[in-house]
Amino acid sequence: MTTIQGSISKLVDNSNNSFQSLGYVSSNMANWNTTSYKGQRFETFMGPENVLSGVVRIDTSPGSNLATFRQLDVALEGTGYIPITNEKGEILYTRDGSFAVNSDGYIVSKHNALVGGGIKLPANYERIKISTDGTVNIQKEKYAPFETIGKIPVVVFQNPEGLEIAEGNTVKETEGSGKPELLLGHAKIRQGMLERGNVDGYALVNETIKLNGSIISSTRVIKILDEIYKESINLRQ
Repeated sequence: MTTIQGSISKLVDNSNNSFQSLGYVSSNMANWNTTSYKGQRFETFMGPENVLSGVVRIDTSPGSNLATFRQLDVALEGTGYIPITNEKGEILYTRDGSFAVNSDGYIVSKHNALVGGGIKLPANYERIKISTDGTVNIQKEKYAPFETIGKIPVVVFQNPEGLEIAEGNTVKETEGSGKPELLLGHAKIRQGMLERGNVDGYALVNETIKLNGSIISSTRVIKILDEIYKESINLRQ
């Protein structure tokens, strides 16, 4: 038999889970236009004594590719991540291929992390061509042959949902994700394109409305039960 206090406790737990879900939905909406952003969701499940619990899941499915025609922009087709090394020397992984060249001539991410093991461009060049396997070729002057100067590596993980979200639109390897496996002979890279975020804005609006309704409903019932509880105490006195 469930007591009034027990009912209130369950409703509070359910409201808290709804608030957490709403937080992730709001984050997804805020990052709707973030390059290669991966949606997060707070999945609830029924735990012991019919109390809702939850866990955070990452939607690792690829977003659609948008043509930018910039020579240093790249998108990944299908699964995979590009390893980068940040200024602290940590190896992180990203799908955000909006690359640039730093003051030392190296190809870097938008947060100044080295792409791959470090790909250095000459001081002057006419054109960059990035092949689908990640090979970076440069043409020093018009009509000159292309020269290979490096390669953008691509890795995959056995369980990408186990990756930890890090700063700057990157992820970290974890025990749950498994070790990165370097892909050889692939054709995943698309030059002059960027990956869109994989969230659905219309679905997020619907989810927000649904969660708001759930929170309002729970708080109203909590208020009613609280009043009943107070009345029952007064009657006993």
